[in-house]
Amino acid sequence: MPTYDYQCGGCGHEFEEFQSFSEKALTTCPKCKKKKLQRLFGTGAAILFKGSGFYETDYRSEGYKAAAKADSDKASSSPKADSTPTKPAESPKPAESGSTAKKGKK
Repeated sequence: MPTYDYQCGGCGHEFEEFQSFSEKALTTCPKCKKKKLQRLFGTGAAILFKGSGFYETDYRSEGYKAAAKADSDKASSSPKADSTPTKPAESPKPAESGSTAKKGKK
């Protein structure tokens, strides 16, 4: 069951009322007894998850946070690579054929 916010147009009194969806909106102010009560729109829309089983409470333990901080500190303290492209490693040259190797040895 939702909680509705009400405000009196006569005395300015504001309060919350726990009501069923099927109940009609209140019209009489409990403080001044005038029929100038209005239900306020746009309030109470936030959702807050509490307890176990939710991301913030279960998966982000202090150990995880410490490890994440250490990783980010390590990444920020390491020297940055310059923007110049590096040359690819040269491939080894093919071996000389046996006939030229024999010519050098007589």
